Amino acid sequence: MSGLAKRIGRSEWLRGLLCWLTACYIRLVHATGRWQVVGGEAPARLWDAGEPFILAFWHGRILMMPKSWRRAVPIHMLISQHRDGQLIARTVAHFGIHWLAGSSTRGGSAALRTMLKTLKAGECVGITPDGPKGPRMRASAGIVNVARLSGCPIIPATFAVRRRAVLRSWDRFVVAWPFSRGVFVWGRPIRVPRDADDATLDSCRREVEAELNAITAVADRQCGMAPIEPAPEIEPGAVP
Repeated sequence: MSGLAKRIGRSEWLRGLLCWLTACYIRLVHATGRWQVVGGEAPARLWDAGEPFILAFWHGRILMMPKSWRRAVPIHMLISQHRDGQLIARTVAHFGIHWLAGSSTRGGSAALRTMLKTLKAGECVGITPDGPKGPRMRASAGIVNVARLSGCPIIPATFAVRRRAVLRSWDRFVVAWPFSRGVFVWGRPIRVPRDADDATLDSCRREVEAELNAITAVADRQCGMAPIEPAPEIEPGAVP
């Protein structure tokens, strides 16, 4: 497998084929499944009004999230420049989703400026606040800084399915199977005050994390699955 991975990594053609096949698989899972949307009123109100917001979802729930989005509404995903991130970027491009280079924890200043410019232009931004490498289901401070500076709300979202595989990766990546029952769950909008100090920012970060974990657990239970637990919380000043 390692030899195959290296071969794919070196071949532009194979990378393109892999991303196309993944996009086809996402479409197959969605087309053959029975899907429900919970809490969709929150994004719909902003979509209808043409107001931008920040979409937040965990890294382990990336697979089906392109199908949660209203196709006509532009969105730009913050994606790592690492090779794995580029595969994700090329895959979501098949769904009309644009990408911004960077992460919520690395290369911050350039990525932050680009996200703020995008939101100011009236287009949405998507962030995995535990990406690109974790800890799993623990939000970094980047997303609340974007919300504070832009004045745009954060709306958490997730998906779950009844038939799935959970990989042994750091993010416990959820692979949905075709012909399954699934649900997309949206959380409540979270706004960060423009004058927020460090304590308020951390409180908002924890609020985003708690809301995302809550709706993810709700989604899993609604599909009859045991919720995936977050990684242990890292104490301030500790080395991950």
